Amino acid sequence: MAQQRWVRYRVGTASWTDPTLLASGFYPPSATSAEARLRVYASFFDTVEVDATYYALPSERNALLWAQRTPADFLFHVKAFAALTGHTVERSRLPQILRSQLGEDGAASERVKIPPGELLDTCFAMFSSALRPLRKARKLGCLLFQFPPWFTASAAHESYLEHCRERLSEDRLAIEFRHASWFENAPRTERTLSLLRELGLVLVALDLPEAPSLPRTPYVATTDVAYIRLHGRNRRAWFGRHDSAAERFRYLYSEEELAEIVQRVRRIEEANEVNVIFNNCYSDYGVRNAQTFQRLLLRQ
Repeated sequence: MAQQRWVRYRVGTASWTDPTLLASGFYPPSATSAEARLRVYASFFDTVEVDATYYALPSERNALLWAQRTPADFLFHVKAFAALTGHTVERSRLPQILRSQLGEDGAASERVKIPPGELLDTCFAMFSSALRPLRKARKLGCLLFQFPPWFTASAAHESYLEHCRERLSEDRLAIEFRHASWFENAPRTERTLSLLRELGLVLVALDLPEAPSLPRTPYVATTDVAYIRLHGRNRRAWFGRHDSAAERFRYLYSEEELAEIVQRVRRIEEANEVNVIFNNCYSDYGVRNAQTFQRLLLRQ
């Protein structure tokens, strides 16, 4: 008789500080500080995805405080700084050392793209060094690399994945593709999965609206850790224009939809740990769905 494999399932949300979540009533009125809100969040969930590090490089002090304010087995998955995934960044959010190397002739609100080379490698180094307190506390999960839709399946982009692996060799990198070309047919899907396995990169399996341009990722593990992100299925909101990012993910999963996803997650092989992150971060939708998902995991 085959021995049953033990898997650790971690469930959480993308961010614990979104303004619409703060306004939803999830946190008690007494939780007025960043410390109090993180402690409340960590009483419900054992993992979270840090979203703020996409917009600005993290600080070592914040990483230390996160580690101090959470239970011993809590994990932070940290979203890669925008420059590391080819996105533009707001000049005013860059450290002075980077702004000076870019030149000071641009407006503070200007969005700039950091080109490959020494300056981008400096961003990698600063991003990595700030996370030392989380590593030391054994609370650093995956570094989430959410690539843009224009990061298509190509030899150049495959090489860039290898470069990311080399620059952050001591960490787990989770790769989220936003273009369908990486999984457009069976041979391309197998090539993508083989590349991730070869480089030791974690595939981010997605639940998101159906559209020709969006990838339909398989629910498989390319390392001993699996990573699932649930963005909601609101197609109109996904492609619309909004004042806040939360509006794009305005979708509350039904219990029936979550039960089907639980079954898909349960069928993932090879992983010893499966992280399920709800990015439907409008109001309290994410935390409500995450709590339901926890309950369904125990039932099934």
